[in-house]
Amino acid sequence: MKTKDLVLISLFASLIAICSWISIPAAVPFTMQTFAVFISLGLLGGKKGFQAILVYLLLGAVGLPVFAGFTSGFGVLLGSTGGYLWGFLGAALVYWGASTKIKKFSKIWLWSTMLFGLLLCYLFGSLWFYAIAFNGGRALSFYTVLTWCVFPFVLPDLLKIGLAIYLTERLRFAVKILPGHRSGSV
Repeated sequence: MKTKDLVLISLFASLIAICSWISIPAAVPFTMQTFAVFISLGLLGGKKGFQAILVYLLLGAVGLPVFAGFTSGFGVLLGSTGGYLWGFLGAALVYWGASTKIKKFSKIWLWSTMLFGLLLCYLFGSLWFYAIAFNGGRALSFYTVLTWCVFPFVLPDLLKIGLAIYLTERLRFAVKILPGHRSGSV
């Protein structure tokens, strides 16, 4: 791996951490983390974006307070909302896999790939939350989990993806960090 790639992966892992600290508390906090995940994928491409997300999760796992609310550790990754964090890796895998199959990228491709990745993140995180969360000692219904952990976040997450796509289109020309980088091209 080239030094430039290591620097970019580290930079975007840091961006995800910083954006996770911008938070409005809720059952699952409203953060700018989703934006950072998708701008990382848009600018770095699937493989390096996946690596940036993985580095972010590993930093949190070893105890650096990079998660929402300045939290860290395996307790967060294995806790009731940890599935949404792991779901970011699923979204990156979707983006990475799709980018290896597509020759020409467009806004529609970016939107559809990022939306599918977000849906995968919602699904994995909600199933995880459902499997381990209890309300006063009794299991929650899956609809309740969706009501707490997905429905309030759909519109804000769509806006964050829109912002990530907009900035991906603007920054790929201005920053010139990815010459010839097919995965981030639009």
